[in-house]
Amino acid sequence: MRLGRMVRQVQAGARVPALSVALHRADRPLWSLTVGATGNDAPLTPQTPFRIGSVTKTFTAVLVLQCRDEGLLDLDDPVGRHLDVPAHGELTVRRLLSHTSGLQREPYGDIWDTLRAPGVEQLLADLARAERVLPPARRFHYSNLGMALLGELVGRLRGGTWVEVLADRILAPLGLSATTPRPGPHAATGFLVDAYSDHARPEPPTDFGAVGPAAQLWSTAGDMARWAAFLADPSALDPTGAVLAPGTLDEMRWPRTVTDETNWADGFGLGLILVPQPNRVLHVGHDGAMPGFLASVYGRRGGDGTPGAMGCAVLGSAGTAGAIFDLPHRLLTTSVEHDPADIEPWSPGEPAPEAYRDVLGRWWGEGFEYVFLWRDGALRARRAGDPPGKPAAVFAPLPDRPDVLRTISGREVGELLRLTRDERGAVRRMHWATYRFTRDQQTFDGYDVRWPDRG
Repeated sequence: MRLGRMVRQVQAGARVPALSVALHRADRPLWSLTVGATGNDAPLTPQTPFRIGSVTKTFTAVLVLQCRDEGLLDLDDPVGRHLDVPAHGELTVRRLLSHTSGLQREPYGDIWDTLRAPGVEQLLADLARAERVLPPARRFHYSNLGMALLGELVGRLRGGTWVEVLADRILAPLGLSATTPRPGPHAATGFLVDAYSDHARPEPPTDFGAVGPAAQLWSTAGDMARWAAFLADPSALDPTGAVLAPGTLDEMRWPRTVTDETNWADGFGLGLILVPQPNRVLHVGHDGAMPGFLASVYGRRGGDGTPGAMGCAVLGSAGTAGAIFDLPHRLLTTSVEHDPADIEPWSPGEPAPEAYRDVLGRWWGEGFEYVFLWRDGALRARRAGDPPGKPAAVFAPLPDRPDVLRTISGREVGELLRLTRDERGAVRRMHWATYRFTRDQQTFDGYDVRWPDRG
């Protein structure tokens, strides 16, 4: 099988002592494969836990957005409004989530020399000695310290610890029972594989203390593939929005910054890494690295043939196997190319409401041609010549004002579409985001256009 061969090539070529991979999609059984050995007495199985490192940040980000949706905070709140901190309290929740706060990468001190993470009180007290290395919003700058602060903030708002809130509000509702803050007796051992021999030296399974919300968790590939599928397609795994509303995840996936000023190969949303693929496909998730472990967890959105709830996780017990980071993207793409989702048959639907039937068809605005359609119970519009995969704009009428509609997604989202009718009630002109739309091409003649008198 193609996928199995790709996994085995990475395990052998990158010299990974243990590699565990899972692919989740709504239309197929979970696919999983393990290659190698745990490095201890426990057998390597799909249930073997691995450290997932910074993939943990995606959980913390969802917990923060849950608080926002419930009115416990605003994303533009300064963190000092919710935490008693000696410095940097002016940095906003949004900037910390998107790694654009300018806060230094790690807590104060040489944590990667000692592998001794601070406790909560020390973490907060040491903020007085931590640097803001860049002005807020200047550019992307990754910060474990920033995510640690957000984890503590969530715990304070909920009246518990970050671990307790995580278990109660994400892990239990989504059935992620193998995801824990501790490795357990059957976890894989992490290794540093020597560059010039085949010797593999074990790494210590450190506790990350108050920095846990940035990198503490352990999990299985199956759990993480399910989590990735949730990040990409929450409606399929959480249809009631018990964990997070689909619209909120849309917000998290919107790019806030690119990670490189010249090579826009990936970006960052609210706690999520965004990796665009050809043909309007997006891979969304996060990578992770801790001593002896690498992880890469991504879900797939968009594109022809992509099934619902598609996610992939690659977990490895080597801190040196960079090929792990590319593998989930290749597996997701290959799965769709060689086993695309089934094509749903088309069936006739209800006609457009009488009030909007004469809106349907071709209109012109600013010299460009647009097509207005009724699909799936809503008025939609797209520019003539748009590629097939580009989403249409979708409109919803304002309450008690059927001739004024709000753009709820796509082009000009948030803007109004106003219909103007003639004496017989037929729509003869429209204004979308204040731009005039007519059935034929028109210039701006007929208006009293005057140059301002500059004296």
